[in-house]
Amino acid sequence: MQDTLLTPAEAEALWLSFKTGAVGALISLPFGLLTAWALSRKNFPGKFALDLLVHMPLVMPPVVTGYLLLLAFGSRGPVGAWLEENLGITLAFNWKGAALAAAIMGFPLLVRALRLSFDAVDRKLEQAARTLGATPWDVFRSVTLPIIMPGLITGLLLAFARGLGEFGATITFVANIPGETQTLPIALYSALQSPGGEIRALRLLILSIVLALGALAASEIFAARMRRRIFGPEKEGRT
Repeated sequence: MQDTLLTPAEAEALWLSFKTGAVGALISLPFGLLTAWALSRKNFPGKFALDLLVHMPLVMPPVVTGYLLLLAFGSRGPVGAWLEENLGITLAFNWKGAALAAAIMGFPLLVRALRLSFDAVDRKLEQAARTLGATPWDVFRSVTLPIIMPGLITGLLLAFARGLGEFGATITFVANIPGETQTLPIALYSALQSPGGEIRALRLLILSIVLALGALAASEIFAARMRRRIFGPEKEGRT
């Protein structure tokens, strides 16, 4: 029976994965909205460079991303030293750093989903609202945001799922500390490195697959429901 249940250490790794994935996705959201809006709606010097920078975590080895985070946000890094000295915030080697790594790795997926949603908005609807006296904030809140909501939810869930599965950047930036930074993927890696850890690794493997499928299914279900609510069943049927 013991072989079929999660041990306390495995349950803690699962909880840490959920916490870092959720916090990372929420941290990314305001920056993702602003970045996607700028890439979709504005032309400015450096736009192409910003687009490349946003998508770099998708193509770089995660270990490289983790090492860059360690250089910048470690206790001796420029940002990390300032945060620790002025705000008392330490990111390296604790769960907050794992959440930051999850946010960085999931950020391109969030921006991609939001940018496609912004591109799909009919600008005439926004212009009509402006001619009726609505402020830019009112237009965004009452017109743009409801239309992009399916993409926002999809992007958040994809970023969350990416955070759940993050390994390379996390272990490089915050190491493998049980109860503090040992998320589900790192716990799986540790089990594979331990003699006789095959059964534990199999449990964690199955759990990881179930969570990934669940997150992807949830993103599709929520997005479909939001499309039906906004556009109606006929539009949903055509999409």
